[in-house]
Amino acid sequence: MSLLNPYIRLLLLSAFLCTTSSISADETSLHNLPNPELANVWQAQSSPSDFLVSEKLDGVRARWDGERLYSRSGLIIAAPHWFTKGFPDEPLEGELWGGYSSFDQVSLIARGLTDDDAWRTIQYWLFDAPAAAGGFEQRYHHFQAFERLTPYLRVIPQTRGTDVNALQQRLDDIVTRGGEGLVLHQRNAPIVAGRSPYLFKFKPVDDAEAKVLAVLPGNGKYAGMMGSLLVETAEGVRFKIGTGFSDAERRTPPAIGSWITFAHNGVTSSGKPRFARFLRVRLDYELSHDAN
Repeated sequence: MSLLNPYIRLLLLSAFLCTTSSISADETSLHNLPNPELANVWQAQSSPSDFLVSEKLDGVRARWDGERLYSRSGLIIAAPHWFTKGFPDEPLEGELWGGYSSFDQVSLIARGLTDDDAWRTIQYWLFDAPAAAGGFEQRYHHFQAFERLTPYLRVIPQTRGTDVNALQQRLDDIVTRGGEGLVLHQRNAPIVAGRSPYLFKFKPVDDAEAKVLAVLPGNGKYAGMMGSLLVETAEGVRFKIGTGFSDAERRTPPAIGSWITFAHNGVTSSGKPRFARFLRVRLDYELSHDAN
């Protein structure tokens, strides 16, 4: 019974989010957009010479269909008209981002839990234009011009990969200043719906998403609070996560059915994440079947 009150609070909070959120179900299909392209994990000893390399922004992924913004799974992100005024009338892929350590605030903005003025603190950072002709490098040169259209539209810089040591040094520099990692995109790559063999992420630790199946009670100093979560990945792998939580998060744990992001150090022979630890609840989207 000691966990009942936090559950009630979570149910009330969920109801509030559903009624106030700026992310809502779309009544039409995203006919202008393919399924989102998703990255694989980069193998550190591979040569990056045939790739364009960019910083991986820890923002809220957003898809522009030429008229409005959507979350990765197709929910409308109701950005103010003045924010998207001047955006081109073609599909774009990017991240809503407000700088380092801003993910939680950007999530609140995208969900409509702040006033419209908060949108002035973020920008839409482009990393692809799926309807443009050619391979990725050609598409990049195409959408670079969009940065001149509006101050709320920016382009994530891409540079040619050179060698393994330079790539590792760039990763270290980005992580030192608070960044998440790198993205590597094969220069001549076509758009691929779903998991792409031409797109990779390179980070100091792996992370992934999982759905909360159960909240398990704690013992000892965690008596009366959450002890761990039983979760399941999109691939159907079930496991428990019991570390990475603050006491406040243990008193009010993630809701059953919500999606969380967790860090891990690879996987075991049975496919379970090794040393999994909680990072955060994913508030920015309803996770589609794949995670990037």
